[in-house]
Amino acid sequence: MPPPQILHGIRVLELGDYVSAAYCARLLADYGAEVIKIEPLAGDSARRHGPFPGKRPDPERSGLFLYLNAGKKSVTLDIAKPRGRDLLDALIRKCDVLVHNYLPRELEALRLRYEDAQAVNPGLVFTSVTVFGQEGPYADYKGYAINATAASATTHRIGLPESYPLAMPYERGDYWGGLNAAPATMLALIARRRDGKGQHVDLSAVEAMNTFCNGMETILYMESGAVPSRRGHRVQNLYPYTILPCKDGYFALIIANQHHWDRFVELMGSPAWSKEPRYQDRYKMGYEYPDEVDAFVKPWLAKHTKAELWEMCQSRGIPWHPAQRVDETLRWDHLKARGYWQQVRDGSGKAWTVPGPVAQMSRTPARPFGDAPRLGRHTDEVFGGLAKLSKAKLAALKRAKVL
Repeated sequence: MPPPQILHGIRVLELGDYVSAAYCARLLADYGAEVIKIEPLAGDSARRHGPFPGKRPDPERSGLFLYLNAGKKSVTLDIAKPRGRDLLDALIRKCDVLVHNYLPRELEALRLRYEDAQAVNPGLVFTSVTVFGQEGPYADYKGYAINATAASATTHRIGLPESYPLAMPYERGDYWGGLNAAPATMLALIARRRDGKGQHVDLSAVEAMNTFCNGMETILYMESGAVPSRRGHRVQNLYPYTILPCKDGYFALIIANQHHWDRFVELMGSPAWSKEPRYQDRYKMGYEYPDEVDAFVKPWLAKHTKAELWEMCQSRGIPWHPAQRVDETLRWDHLKARGYWQQVRDGSGKAWTVPGPVAQMSRTPARPFGDAPRLGRHTDEVFGGLAKLSKAKLAALKRAKVL
């Protein structure tokens, strides 16, 4: 019999919409938590975002929804209606965690602040994952992933130095908020073991991104007043710290150790330019004239494919790697061998390949992904079981558009 997963027995109530709260709850589900996803009667907006097979919108076959909600239970509930709000309390009493991405003013209107939930269930871990957090002058501003990356000074550092800053792709700020909210929630669950009390986990995506991306740069600014600039395809550092084109794509050349650079120069045939005094100081090469050195390296790279470069570098102990596309990562034998990819079935029963768990654990492994739920698939099961509603009551609430 397989061992229980690390979060087996933990029940999570997911509220909110789109990515951040859903991704946090998805990470908890990966390691055994039972996640009950409350959707409005029209469904989570992620169901309408796609991508869709055949490019035809289908709320049961959205790629975004499938990825975020594999293995969860979907119930429909209008929590703005008094009866719906009462039913929400009935679920809160039975859950260990509530994850949401509502603004403070929205929580107050719904009578769903941390204090309200705590009065219903003192042991509840109440996780808020929003762009600006639940306190401060920006707390009630509606924010999106682009706001998180821009406000955290992350956007300012992406792009070409002579051009505009670039936003991070694909709701990265929302994912980063959810990614940090999940372990913070687990820490709160560990703390609950000591005294049985829950607490409020307040996660700001702006703070999470700034902590990850700008810790070193903040210290630099405080010491010298220097503001990091955009460096395009490179980082201003020892040469090389860059990505350059090759015959069939791009190759990442990032090393600090001199012996790795010496091996690469030898691999190129120890060209005459590499022996000149100007190209012995890697600090000057990286900080003062990296484009000049690129001009020597690019023609050699252009003669070789990514696979050829990988093989040549690995055989010489040079730690560089191709810049892989999505299709190349899917075909990569390394991730296949680790059992990384998972299968999720959509509402029609078709299986789709999606990225797997973020970590592998030897004694309490992540569970295989379940199907992404059809809208409201588990409404009767959850409210009939946890809220003890009869079939007649369930039918009446559906007619009243509460469920």
